[in-house]
Amino acid sequence: MEVVKESEPNTTTMRKALLVINCIILSIGNCAGPLMMRLYFIHGGKRVWFSSWLETGGWPIILFPIACAHFYRSRTQPSSENKLFFMKPHLFIAAAVIGILTGLDDYLYAYGVARLPVSTSSLIIASQLAFTAGFAFVLVKQKFTSYSINAVFLLTIGSGVLAMHTSSDRPANESNREYVLGFLMTVGASALYGFILPLVELTYKKAKQEISYALVMEIQMVMCLFATGVCTIGMLVNNDFKVIPREAREYELGETKYYIVAICSAMIWQCFFLGAIGVIFCASSLLSGIIIAVLLPVTEILAVIFYNESFHAEKGVALALSLWGFLSYFYGEIKQSKENKPALETEMASVPNRQE
Repeated sequence: MEVVKESEPNTTTMRKALLVINCIILSIGNCAGPLMMRLYFIHGGKRVWFSSWLETGGWPIILFPIACAHFYRSRTQPSSENKLFFMKPHLFIAAAVIGILTGLDDYLYAYGVARLPVSTSSLIIASQLAFTAGFAFVLVKQKFTSYSINAVFLLTIGSGVLAMHTSSDRPANESNREYVLGFLMTVGASALYGFILPLVELTYKKAKQEISYALVMEIQMVMCLFATGVCTIGMLVNNDFKVIPREAREYELGETKYYIVAICSAMIWQCFFLGAIGVIFCASSLLSGIIIAVLLPVTEILAVIFYNESFHAEKGVALALSLWGFLSYFYGEIKQSKENKPALETEMASVPNRQE
């Protein structure tokens, strides 16, 4: 029985460490991804489908950690149990469907970033938490506390405040119609990804095989593969492949930096997607949505510093409401964990007695 008692804390510790790692990966992708995408647009980039393609086009990068995991298993497990890919057909189909939805979401988000300042689009994306919470309640029966409900409410109100004066930070040479359409597209992207996160968690729960982190990486790769396929079709229809070489030559920062921006963008967005589904694996889709929303102030500050974007009163009010919501959620989580700890310790202490 000592082996069992020791393995449980070790498993918990490993999962906590994995959660921290995925939170860091998600933070890098969530903060740097929008900035890199906006960098493409403000210096002469105009291809929305190409920009959305870059969000998932770096999926071959995932093959490297999958190969490393396979190499590690080959040294610790019998060869009969060690496979390069573990995904079964039904799970592959589920990941493919989610990938197609992700491809559509990529386009909606890229269109919004092309029309809106990063600080504005980031605040709109904060409404994603409300959609994530609603879909998580319906799909995976997510339990809510008064603190999490308060957080979702405040974040939703914050997005509403921002929508009251959408044209006040409209970029130069952009019509009011384009700006409003960009606003609506970003809201649509927020709603769709708010649905995708709980859908990933539901896929984990309904999978007829054990979900390991190696399998999570496979799911990520398949999702991005099919999302890239959707964006590739859009690029073909829009003749992006013919235009990209000319656009690179005319790019304000130079042709070389054009391709550097594209490559870095593809790599950074992989951090976002892997981090997001990794957090779902270690915790829940709601926590993944919360972390994405929590990073909003960082993206706000970076956008103001690097791109000299305006920060008017509506953004200030929306940001304050967002921060209030974040603090409410985490205070509730800390309080609940303290209340659950004595009960958990009592249950663990009773295990040896029952064994005896």
